[in-house]
Amino acid sequence: MNTFCKCLLASAVALSVPLCSASLPSVALAQTSEKAVPDETTIEDAYIYLLGRLLVIRQEQMDTKAEGFAWNSIKYNPLGSADFVNPNFDVAYLEAWYTTDDDGGVLLEVPEIKGRYYTAQILDEWGEVIVNINERTFPSKPFGKFALVKPGSAVAIPADAARIELHSAKAKMLARVEIKGDPEGALALQKEFKATPLGEVTPAPAPAIPNFDNQKLLGAEAFGNVDAILGSALDVSPIAAQMQQKVRFVAAYVASNPQARAAVDKVLREKIVPDFVQHGIARTVEVKSGWGVGTHIGIYGSNFLQRTVTNYAGIWGNSPDEVVYFSLVSDAAGKPVNGSNTYVIHFPANDLPSAVVNAYWSVILVGVPDYRVVPNDLKRYNFNSNSNLANEADGSLKIAIGPKPVKGVPEANWLPSPEGKPFSLTFRAYVPKDVVKQGRWVPPVVEEVR
Repeated sequence: MNTFCKCLLASAVALSVPLCSASLPSVALAQTSEKAVPDETTIEDAYIYLLGRLLVIRQEQMDTKAEGFAWNSIKYNPLGSADFVNPNFDVAYLEAWYTTDDDGGVLLEVPEIKGRYYTAQILDEWGEVIVNINERTFPSKPFGKFALVKPGSAVAIPADAARIELHSAKAKMLARVEIKGDPEGALALQKEFKATPLGEVTPAPAPAIPNFDNQKLLGAEAFGNVDAILGSALDVSPIAAQMQQKVRFVAAYVASNPQARAAVDKVLREKIVPDFVQHGIARTVEVKSGWGVGTHIGIYGSNFLQRTVTNYAGIWGNSPDEVVYFSLVSDAAGKPVNGSNTYVIHFPANDLPSAVVNAYWSVILVGVPDYRVVPNDLKRYNFNSNSNLANEADGSLKIAIGPKPVKGVPEANWLPSPEGKPFSLTFRAYVPKDVVKQGRWVPPVVEEVR
């Protein structure tokens, strides 16, 4: 499979429409019965929409199979944990899967936190952000008790708890407490987050789906259990009904006979899936100075392509009021980056990354297509506002990327890259200022040093 770093260069233009809007060569689908035959655009729409839910189900299955997992119970991740996609070394992480029903919910307790970034991000079963609990979103109640309940339920909640209705019976929480040079303090605050069941709830099992990973996405078998998959969680997208009808239409055709299934599988594996992998991200972001600007992540509206791409490349993306993501598309020469090369990002003294955030900034290097950290002897995977970076004499800041330290850049400012392999670089701006949210600021170009 081609890597995302290669794919992002190709046709990297700003689009806010689904991938299907790109013209693809016509592929003849077998007319094997009197049933209506879905055209290629319909198959593409249906597949990409459905894949977004399949990726969340896959994550739920992975999480719930982990040692020590329990529903409605918080997992306190150790500092520096890298055993998940697009890890975050800037914060003390905690996560949970919540399950509710008509008679039971979850009581979440958030501690009072001052002087450092924090949020309790709650997401639905399609990867949409329901809410962030913090002093920015809830200034009248930035901490305390919050009752998470199923929509329309009559669960009795404590008088001092704020009621938050989920989108469906289940939700994922990712909570973060900024380390900010004080790991012990961050860990202490992390443990003050508590979750307590409100009543007894038996979680519904996740729908059955075939095994797959990012290196080998599903073909026609993706359409094998669509009624259970679509019925398992409400999709708040305004176009959910029409997209789900497309999914059912394609699923019925796939199930109609072996020839129909083979025809759909062929167009998926030979055209639609490779095109999604190679060009998906580039078609969901605006590219500036070689960076894809992710200012519309977390709450997707009708843009199911962007939702699916986010679930694929870095599941649980947050909304732009909390963080804006910049994904590296190409270097200054318009070429995809490679771990054998040496690169420098140079922030001018009058435009340092700390000037465009109200919380902190971070840059992380991961491999592709797994989007996990690249092992190195220094165990150095990212930099952030609190890293011990050395500025230049003029006050500017250089960050070097390469398989070896870079001449002319302090070694403390060097991010090791995987020699001979592509990689992905993501810059995150936490609680970004308006200049970032409005797309008027991007990180400097990534210059190759020869």
